[in-house]
Amino acid sequence: MSFWRTWLRKPQATWLRKATFQIHLWSGIILGIYIVVVCASGSVIVFRNDFYDILLAKLQVKPNGILLKKDALRQQAERTYPGRRVGAIRPGRDEQEAAEVTLAGTLVDDHRIMDPYTGRDLGPGVQRWFKILNWSSDLHGRLLLGAEGMTANAIGGILLMAVCVTGLVIWWPGLRTGVSTWRRALVLRRLVLRRGVGWKRFIWDLHGVTGFWLFGILFMWGFTGAYFVFPDPVRAVVNYFTPILPPPLPAQQQAASGAQSNAPVPFPQPPRPRRRRPLTLGGKILRDFSYAHYGNFGGWPVKLLWVILGFLPVILFGSALVMWWNRVLNPFRKRLVRAQGEPEAVEATTS
Repeated sequence: MSFWRTWLRKPQATWLRKATFQIHLWSGIILGIYIVVVCASGSVIVFRNDFYDILLAKLQVKPNGILLKKDALRQQAERTYPGRRVGAIRPGRDEQEAAEVTLAGTLVDDHRIMDPYTGRDLGPGVQRWFKILNWSSDLHGRLLLGAEGMTANAIGGILLMAVCVTGLVIWWPGLRTGVSTWRRALVLRRLVLRRGVGWKRFIWDLHGVTGFWLFGILFMWGFTGAYFVFPDPVRAVVNYFTPILPPPLPAQQQAASGAQSNAPVPFPQPPRPRRRRPLTLGGKILRDFSYAHYGNFGGWPVKLLWVILGFLPVILFGSALVMWWNRVLNPFRKRLVRAQGEPEAVEATTS
């Protein structure tokens, strides 16, 4: 029987599965924290644009008179919040945006929104939420490391794809296994321990089932994350099969547009809206990479699903840590204890 036929029917007996298990184990442990951080931070920013719209709407005010200068805003804030020490004053960016004032506190500073015309209190400040969203975006896209973080993130995406592939190799139960084995590999029938099945087997099943159903989304996130940083190889492959850019305009249309632009205009005319040429199939494929990565398709239900899926790698990493303890750390601890106990026993017998 050939090697690949053996692996398809009974993979547990092949060296490929054993070697892949070690690669998956150690790479998963090393990359686990990175995967959890990137996926969780990605979940936080799925609704980022929606949150921005809400926060910006909260800052909107109707023009009503003359805008107060910064010193006048400070004086008005001292009258509006008596007994509080007024810290930084942040005026709005335009005449329709509220000002924000920082009130120094004993433990945590308080931020309030002020009407830039009257100094009236408009509610709690929102700048801290902008900072949280921007920090989460920087953590997800650059790992808080600047341009070097983007490169590291792309490498992490490639390694994430490798972890997914090795996990799928280990998950494969084989064609000769029974229905119960396939059921256990695809569906975690109960979230409690079954009779005759210990907690170690339950953790193994939990990791395998979760990893199988998350394989597609995690692989896609790793691939698109690497593509955003290194787009040229992917664009070259896509363009080989289908053009990315639309074909150039015919020469007659170019000449007509040039002649029209050179013709004298008797009076000023409003600028014409620029018509976008329809995307080619290749352009749609590249656009859909962004849609798939951030869940920007199908409305808020898809975004909500992306948020939930982004936190599920915590289950994979937690179960991986438990299995690592069972298979590596705990046996090593037991061998170390026995090795320390043997010299003591020998010394006791000789004395």
